[in-house]
Amino acid sequence: MADPSSYRPKPGQIPDSPGVYRFRDDHRRVIYVGKAKSLRPRLSSYFQDLANLHPRTRTMVTTAASVEWTVVSTEVEALQLEYSWIKEYDPRFNVKYRDDKSYPYLAVTLNEEFPRVQVMRGAKKKGVRYFGPYGHAWAIRETVDLMLRVFPVRTCSAGVFKNAERTGRPCLLGYIGKCSAPCVGRVTADEHRELAEEFCDFMAGRTGAYIRRLERRMTDAAEEMEYERAGRLRDDIGALRRAMEKSAVVLADATDADLIAVAEDELEAAVQIFHVRGGRVRGQRGWVTDKVEEVDTAGLVEDALQQLYGEESGDSVPKEVLVPALPEDQVATDALSQWLSERRGSQVSLRVPQRGDKKDLMATVGRNARQSLVLHKTKRASDLTTRSRALEEIAQALGLDSVPLRIECFDISHLQGDDVVASMVVFEDGLARKSEYRRFQIKGFEGQDDVRSMHEVIGRRFKRYLAEKERTGEWTEENEGSTALGENGENGENADDAADDTTGQIPAAPGENGHAGPFGPSSLKEDDGRPKRFAYPPQLVVVDGGRPQVAAAKRAMDELGIDDVAVCGLAKRLEEVWLPDDDDPVVLPRSSEGLYLLQRVRDEAHRFAITYQRAKRAKRIRTSPLDDVPGLGETRKQALIKHFGSVKKLRQATIEQICEVPGLGRKTAESVAVALAGTAPAAPAVNTATGEIMEDDGGSTHD
Repeated sequence: MADPSSYRPKPGQIPDSPGVYRFRDDHRRVIYVGKAKSLRPRLSSYFQDLANLHPRTRTMVTTAASVEWTVVSTEVEALQLEYSWIKEYDPRFNVKYRDDKSYPYLAVTLNEEFPRVQVMRGAKKKGVRYFGPYGHAWAIRETVDLMLRVFPVRTCSAGVFKNAERTGRPCLLGYIGKCSAPCVGRVTADEHRELAEEFCDFMAGRTGAYIRRLERRMTDAAEEMEYERAGRLRDDIGALRRAMEKSAVVLADATDADLIAVAEDELEAAVQIFHVRGGRVRGQRGWVTDKVEEVDTAGLVEDALQQLYGEESGDSVPKEVLVPALPEDQVATDALSQWLSERRGSQVSLRVPQRGDKKDLMATVGRNARQSLVLHKTKRASDLTTRSRALEEIAQALGLDSVPLRIECFDISHLQGDDVVASMVVFEDGLARKSEYRRFQIKGFEGQDDVRSMHEVIGRRFKRYLAEKERTGEWTEENEGSTALGENGENGENADDAADDTTGQIPAAPGENGHAGPFGPSSLKEDDGRPKRFAYPPQLVVVDGGRPQVAAAKRAMDELGIDDVAVCGLAKRLEEVWLPDDDDPVVLPRSSEGLYLLQRVRDEAHRFAITYQRAKRAKRIRTSPLDDVPGLGETRKQALIKHFGSVKKLRQATIEQICEVPGLGRKTAESVAVALAGTAPAAPAVNTATGEIMEDDGGSTHD
């Protein structure tokens, strides 16, 4: 626990201007991001007597080890920078709303030549029009089924569409009139797109004019005694009315608005959002959050607005946003309204409803928020109790001084000694922390040796940890010895490992995008506050295996001087827990929550390792001798294969024949010929059912 006075800025050092500030812990990880219209009084408020601080604020300032800030011109800029930093650093003490479910949307893929109507979840994609969110996917399918009668837009997958194009036969929906069948040319691409846009207009709330137009066409058909067409139009109108009835009218003036309500207690808060379009509720969603910082209702609303609209633009931000509370400072309210208006591209009204239908609807949203909080607390109480019991059982069984809040598990995967890889998964407080999963390629030797592989991986992981401690000044050779670095001063990881994690991203170069703060220069690579690959030690290391793997892990840690991290192994056969230097395993009861948690951790490590191993194997199998030709990109490789039909026939071609391929010069053709001449042709593939020797199909395997 740090003393806030140890890192308190000197008097007069903090500017009296708008800005955004970051608190960091002793690992340089950003733990809190905040903004202020005046940095000096805001930051000074954190360094008063600890007894006067809110308990959560007190925990934050004693966890932190430093504070820094960035000055901006306006409160709108501060709002934008705060949002981007919260999204980038994921600080543990900021309010972070999490969906209580993954909500489905009705999506129209206007970015395709033939737009498709479908159910979508997850991140929104550019060029796709979204409606919702809906409570259940079946509600979307019911609505779409009714509307396809009037708007027969394509709903099939790309594979089904291409198959129909190839065979010249539409799918069942095409035969029964619920698809216009653009796959077989019944309508042109422009006609189909017009249908999709009419579908979008109807879903966006422009319903009255379209239904009146259909009613006029029905009346005209009846007057002309075309009763069959009039009957179809009558049924179409009925289908549209049934679709509209699924979303009741709540605001008579056809308002487009989002209504946000908050329910909270001392520890948690729930937010409910109703999306009203054309006066009808078109979607609903809910968020919950832990109140890890001292924040009032207006602050919760502000955080909700940031997370709800931070990635949105255009019509996705409504003309009107109704909330239960606004900041007391009018300048802050104006900044929020201006930020929303910039995202929409036109004026957005942000206000608290005072009377009438909108106030009544806000009360309904509030009731939903309160119910959501009650349900969440009921579930969470059970989850927290179970996880706490599991961690306590593990600590007791392994003789640990405290419960292992961070557990790391390692597993080795290979296929008969080829493509040997390892995984590291992380569980914090009994929950998977997938952003900190890591994967390794075994580099120290060739062949199959799980024990040696485990020794290498554990060594590499903790060499990186010690290197991070040395870099941040937590560790020095004077107080730890020289075991933090590998031979010849290397830190145990080379450049290839930069892409061995789950993201595959290479860190920025030192000093890139760096800036000078009040405590000296920093850079995004060295000092960005984002979780480092191996910066934080676990309380418990679990290895997938028995005594040999545990001994190898312990030996690797002993060689580095790591003596404050517990190690155990979980053997698959009898689910026994092995400890270093113990002749007998620890046997946890089969009904033990602790054993169940260890099994989940071990199984997750195995899944992550085998997924990576299969991906590497598939990539190796897909390689071609053309991959090594300098200057030959994917497009020209495909052109070569298309021209000659296969790598086998390309290998037999002369340089002059290769030059005939459009876009290939003589120099590249010579490089292709040399590369193919230096690789031996693969043995011919044989169809085991017929005995037929099969031709090379274009380099999908090693040649």
